[in-house]
Amino acid sequence: MYDFTTLVDRTDTGSYKWDEMKRLCPDVPAGIVPLSVADMELKIAPEIVDGLKDYLDKTILGYTGPTQAYYDAVIHWMERRHGYSPRQEWFVTSPGVVPAIRMLISVFSGKDDAILLTPPVYGEFQASVDYNDRKTVNSELLRLDDHYEIDFDDFEKKAARPDVKVYVLCNPANPVGRIWTKEELERIADICLRNDVFIIDDEIHSDLIMPGEEFYSMALLPEKYLMNCAICTAPSKTFNLAGFETSNIFVPNPEHRKAIRAGHGYKSLNILGYKACELAYNKSEAWLDELIPLIAANRDYVTGFLKENIPGARVYPMQATYLLWVDFRFLGMTPKELEEFMTQKAHLFLDEGYIFGEGGEGFERINLACPKWVLEDAMKRLKAAVDSL
Repeated sequence: MYDFTTLVDRTDTGSYKWDEMKRLCPDVPAGIVPLSVADMELKIAPEIVDGLKDYLDKTILGYTGPTQAYYDAVIHWMERRHGYSPRQEWFVTSPGVVPAIRMLISVFSGKDDAILLTPPVYGEFQASVDYNDRKTVNSELLRLDDHYEIDFDDFEKKAARPDVKVYVLCNPANPVGRIWTKEELERIADICLRNDVFIIDDEIHSDLIMPGEEFYSMALLPEKYLMNCAICTAPSKTFNLAGFETSNIFVPNPEHRKAIRAGHGYKSLNILGYKACELAYNKSEAWLDELIPLIAANRDYVTGFLKENIPGARVYPMQATYLLWVDFRFLGMTPKELEEFMTQKAHLFLDEGYIFGEGGEGFERINLACPKWVLEDAMKRLKAAVDSL
C-alpha cells in the first residue's frame, strides 16, 4: 500500500548526513546514499503530508500551544502501543528528546555532580553531559557472544557514588539494539532510587520494535520508581519527523515538574510539529505497521549477506530501532583507519562506533531505514572493498 521503494534525493536540501557525506568525500560518486544519522531515506506517511496541507489551508501560523487534540493523540497512542496512560499534567514541553535530556541534566544535577552513562550509547548523551559542564561516570555494557547486558555489579557501584545524581538510560538501546526486560528495568530503577539517582529514560525508539519482540516502558513500573524518572518520547524516529523538533516528555512527579518549569521549560513547540504528531498518531499507524516488516527484512538481508560474504563481521541482534550494530574489528584497523576505509574505499557513510563511547571502537552502525535496493548496492561495495584488502 505504501511506497517504500522510491528514494528522495536530499542533495542540497540541508540534510545533515547528506552534507556530511559530501564533506567527507567531495567526489563521492552519484547515486551513493548515506546510511548514518538516524532519520529515514523513505517517504513519510501520506496521511501526514495531506493532513498538513489541509491544515495550512485553514490556519494562522501564530503563537500556538498544545491543543487537546494533541494531548489526546499522544495519550491514546501510548495506551494502544505500550499499555500505559500518561496523564495530561505529566507533559513537559521540549523541542526534542536531546534538548529535554540537556534540560533535565541541568535541573537534577549541579556543577560538581556526575552523570552515569552505560556505553556504548547514543553519542548525544555524552554531548549533553558536556553541554552542562558535568562529569561523566561510565559503566560499560557487558559485550557477550550475541548480545549486550548491563554490568549490574559495576552499575550499582557507580550509582552509589555520592557525586552521581542522574542516569541517562537508552530504552531500547541505541546503538546495540537491545530491548531491556522488565526485570532489568526494575533492577535499574531500584538501584537508582536507593541511591537518589534521577533517571532520564530515552524511549524515542520504543515504537520501532521488531516482529516477535516486546517492549517494556519505564512507565509501567511501580509508582515509587515512576516518581524518580522522566520518560522521553517523540514521533520523530517512528514517523521520520525529526525536522519538526517535537517531543512528548512525561514527568510524573509534580515536584520534579515544578523544578523544571521554574525557568527551565519551554512554553510551546513548533505549530506544525503539534499537528504532525497528532496526524502521525491518529492517522498513520497503518504506515508504521507496514514499515516494521520492511526494517526487519532489511535487517535479515544485511545479516545474511555479511554472514555469507564477510563472515568476520559480527552482527549483534537488532531487537528494536532501525540501526544495526556490526563489529568490524576483524579488519585490524584503528577507528580512524576503519572510517577512512569505509568512506573512501567502500563509499559507505555510516556512524562510526567510536562516537558511541567506550566499547564502540571498531564497530559501525548501519541505518536500515531505506529501500532494500539501497542496502543491496551498499553491501556490494562493502564486499568489493573487503575483498580488495
